[in-house]
Amino acid sequence: MVRFVIIGIVIAVAFTLYALVDAAMTDGSRARGVSKPVWVVLVVVLPVIGGVLWFMIGKGAPPAKRPTPPDDDPRFTGTRMSSADLDSHMRDLEQRLRELDDEKFPGEEGPERPAADGESRGEEQPGPDDDAAQK
Repeated sequence: MVRFVIIGIVIAVAFTLYALVDAAMTDGSRARGVSKPVWVVLVVVLPVIGGVLWFMIGKGAPPAKRPTPPDDDPRFTGTRMSSADLDSHMRDLEQRLRELDDEKFPGEEGPERPAADGESRGEEQPGPDDDAAQK
């Protein structure tokens, strides 16, 4: 019976010391209910009950960091383009997209667009080598 009492006292002292160190080392903004020094005093004055109260009530979760929206982020707002730069950038992108749309791969059949001035329609003109190959 004496062993159980001694083991119980050792466990209570260890728990109280752990709660005391945790209460003392925790950031003050996480302490709920009362201020952090009051929690330390409660853990010392009420050894086991103070520790249980600290872990149940006093120790709060860390405050959640609210993400900043992109329009409040200086890295995002510092890289804005002027309207003239934006217009020229959009024209360049549209031109590159048109070039990609017109690109044909070997064996690919697609709708023919009317050829603009100076563009070939992709039809091969017979050349001098073609005549020699037919003979």
